[in-house]
Amino acid sequence: MRVIPAVGLVIAAGTLWIGTALSGDQQAASTGRVEVVLAGEHRQDLAMIKQNFADAGLANVHIQFMKAGRPPTNLGLGPQVTAERARAAIRMAKQYNQGVTILLPERLFPGHYIAIASSGFDDTVEYPVSEEAVQELENPSLTTEEFHELYRRLTSADHAPAKKGRVF
Repeated sequence: MRVIPAVGLVIAAGTLWIGTALSGDQQAASTGRVEVVLAGEHRQDLAMIKQNFADAGLANVHIQFMKAGRPPTNLGLGPQVTAERARAAIRMAKQYNQGVTILLPERLFPGHYIAIASSGFDDTVEYPVSEEAVQELENPSLTTEEFHELYRRLTSADHAPAKKGRVF
């Protein structure tokens, strides 16, 4: 008879753990890290830019500024970024970084991570993307699964990245 209460306790503890894990996933979906590199000309507008990202649902944003030149027009998304947050990242990249012309494969990023204008990747993992393809990604009717299926097709090993490596 002691086995039945012990089993009940184990089931209750497991249910509590699963509920906590789901809450953590939901929280990560809304607070996943967003790393952004912007041109130096935006430096004086940092507070407003952070607020604009927060208003777009991208509150956990870390912004860096280039000392000179323009940052790359790339976007990288982790495999668990929701379609809504991904579309918000595309809008922000268009607003502050002159658009998105390169996608970085999701396999390079943690689940809920977003990178806008990252210079941390070489051309062997940069996949050029057309404006039409970006518009497809922005389609509000895409579910998260459909969004990532399209994103993976656009960054697939079936077609070559921008270049085949750098020669030094």
